[in-house]
Amino acid sequence: MGGVEVLAEVVRSGLVESRHRGVAVGVDAAGDVVWSMGDPGTVVFPRSSNKPIQALGMLRAGLPLDGRLLALASASHSGEPFHLEAVREILGLAGLDESALQTPASYPLDPHVHADVLRAGGGRAPIFMDCSGKHAAMLLTCVVNDWSLDTYLDPEHPLQVKITETFTELTGGPPPVVGVDGCGAPLLATELQQLARAVGRIIQGPAGTPGARLVGAMTAHPEYVSGTRRAELALMRAVPGLVAKSGAESVYVVGLPDGSAFALKIEDGGERPLYAVMNRALELAGVQAPLLREHPVVLGGGHPVGEVRPAF
Repeated sequence: MGGVEVLAEVVRSGLVESRHRGVAVGVDAAGDVVWSMGDPGTVVFPRSSNKPIQALGMLRAGLPLDGRLLALASASHSGEPFHLEAVREILGLAGLDESALQTPASYPLDPHVHADVLRAGGGRAPIFMDCSGKHAAMLLTCVVNDWSLDTYLDPEHPLQVKITETFTELTGGPPPVVGVDGCGAPLLATELQQLARAVGRIIQGPAGTPGARLVGAMTAHPEYVSGTRRAELALMRAVPGLVAKSGAESVYVVGLPDGSAFALKIEDGGERPLYAVMNRALELAGVQAPLLREHPVVLGGGHPVGEVRPAF
């Protein structure tokens, strides 16, 4: 990545021990860049930060979900029991079971649930993978359109073509790079500023449109978008109407109720500074929430001796 700046510092016992570089950008409701650190035109793989866009593409293709199940379609869920029940519910609507999922076999994302699986003698399973809600929704979208189920992850499949069309519309152009995401789905790259604009545009969808349905589902059921012990959940509950979605390799996008939005990418892919940096960007934008000043603690001998703090 070029055009990066120091976004966070790791302070131990008063000394800056490490630094994290990256790019962060904020856009207003019109999509104009109003603030940035680093080059906002940096092309990134948004990873799971693309999920609201993918979910909108599925809605436009006829996905018959609302509420908590629609929220799960946009989720990187923690694998908690209520997440797994909802995945099975979506599959049931399609007349399918877990065997139809093409997600890689994984353990639950939440370490507590992961430990529960191990204690019970369980192992990896496709439904535990944090993208299984999205995949279940993809399969349901295929069923209602009478599209092939076996090839639903192929970039040329009608489902993925519809999603790419939505992505292209919202980001202002076709993806400059198409890769393969960790879950096996096509991974569409874009400029970081365009990711922010895309989420802002979804939030501004008029009442009754697929975009409004999606935002309503995500904000009403944020525990289905992530999990009960996740930073996105805390932020969405603290700021009514806010939409937050993180992605692997330290990507994060947040949309505010007025249609303005922020996106960031930590260059080294480490999650440690991710939420502190976004919280600082939101604080500078005037968002009021006590948790915005919370920073990850650095431990020494089991006791706090420093913090991971924003560098701006």
